[in-house]
Amino acid sequence: MTVTATSVGESDQLPSQTAPASRAARLARLVPALAAALSGVLLYVSFPPRTLWWLALPAFAVFGWVLRGRSWKAGLGLGYLFGLGFLLPLLVWTGVEVGPGPWIALVVIEAVFVALVGAGVAAVSKLPGWPVWAAALWVAGEAARARAPFNGFPWGKVAFGQADGAFLPLAAVGGTPVLGFAVVLCGFGLYEAVRLAVELRRTRAVQRSAAAVALLSVAVPVVGAVAARPLVSDKAENGSATVAVIQGNVPRAGLDFNSQRRAVLDYHARETERLAAEVKAGKVAQPDFVLWPENSSDIDPFANADARAVIDTAAKAIGVPISVGGVVERDGKLLNEQILWDPAKGPVDTYDKRQIQPFGEYLPLRSIVGAINENWTSMVRQDFSRGSEPGVFTMDGAKVGLVTCYEAAFDWTVRSEVTDGAQMISVPSNNATFDRSEMTYQQLAMSRVRAVEHSRTVTVPVTSGVSAIIMPDGTITQKTGMFVADSLVQKVPLRSSETPATRLGILPEIALLLVAVGGLGWAIGAGLKARRAGDV
Repeated sequence: MTVTATSVGESDQLPSQTAPASRAARLARLVPALAAALSGVLLYVSFPPRTLWWLALPAFAVFGWVLRGRSWKAGLGLGYLFGLGFLLPLLVWTGVEVGPGPWIALVVIEAVFVALVGAGVAAVSKLPGWPVWAAALWVAGEAARARAPFNGFPWGKVAFGQADGAFLPLAAVGGTPVLGFAVVLCGFGLYEAVRLAVELRRTRAVQRSAAAVALLSVAVPVVGAVAARPLVSDKAENGSATVAVIQGNVPRAGLDFNSQRRAVLDYHARETERLAAEVKAGKVAQPDFVLWPENSSDIDPFANADARAVIDTAAKAIGVPISVGGVVERDGKLLNEQILWDPAKGPVDTYDKRQIQPFGEYLPLRSIVGAINENWTSMVRQDFSRGSEPGVFTMDGAKVGLVTCYEAAFDWTVRSEVTDGAQMISVPSNNATFDRSEMTYQQLAMSRVRAVEHSRTVTVPVTSGVSAIIMPDGTITQKTGMFVADSLVQKVPLRSSETPATRLGILPEIALLLVAVGGLGWAIGAGLKARRAGDV
């Protein structure tokens, strides 16, 4: 009877004893998921318009802590949460005028790439030197995102958050892949160093090789950035040019800004004529050429004599060539075009945008999208066609490479202009659709990274702001406000030398991809070997 009574008593106590334990266990399981999402948010906070670039390091340190030693399935889920935490706030501007549907759909798709990276990082985290393999996997994920689906969406590359950072000179070494790799490696290495320090304190012993890898993962990116500083220069190599950037402003923000296309054209012509008056009065230096933004003339000046006359009058007033952003139709094709307009000869050269924006300038899967939402097909009635050649305008002797808006996010579009002879770069853009969101600052940061990557002055003429002039060292020397009419005039250096990043092109990205594949192959092989050993 005694034994029975005792057994009943213990049984009666089990629920009260196990309930707190089970709740604690459930909470413990939630901690990695919460940490993954919050570390993604931390990475977002490191991006412009904030200058907290260094927060990327603890973001990846926490991400490494979350993933290390876990199964690839757990890594897949945790990576997806990291991707949502990062991309949901980063890309909120995509839904400013069209509602949350497209924004959420974009993030849901893009986060899949981050989830796959998470699975890979979890797999390689058991290997010696795992921070190296893990950082290479991150770059591989970014490379995939930059190419698919619909020709890719590179927005949110880690490198684009480093325009104010200490690692920025590495852009000149190997472009955005090397810059991004260094930041992620340093973050993962930071976690590994802390982990080993804790282990050393607890056990009084750690593997020397592991400690060396952790320290090198932190030290090599920092030392590499310092060593790369001589590659960053704003000295003129081919003389200089006085450039004018025109921001004419738009009648109103949002998707309907373009309903007053003539007003937008008139605003840019008016601001150019105002600048011409200031030049004549001796208040401003005479520019050698003028740069207008994308969509500054959405009335086709080749088909509309009135639009042609407006541009012609502005060009004659300022007396120098103007690069005009127009929407033109030629041979049945709709083109987002930059037009080189000479004050005496009129239009003498053109550049057609090559990397056009899905769902903005063309509609993939039009019949399917139309069945889901007719508004999309009405907003993009006719698809733009792609250009096929780089655009380098010779403007008063200076070679100006054109990279239209969205193209600045893609490595190949910017590099092709430099290898085609561009001595400076212009990124004509139109951000009026996205109101006062962070989008314009994120894009401006891309242009700063490109300036250092290729050691070129970069100008950013935008319809509604922020327009800017950026030196080859990534420094912004002048910028406008948003939704104001303004102009920037400055003497800028022209350069023709090529950085290692320009010369190497895609090779650093391929090398890091091979490192990622090698690490993943090693991890898979080790896993299979361990499984066979367990079966025996």
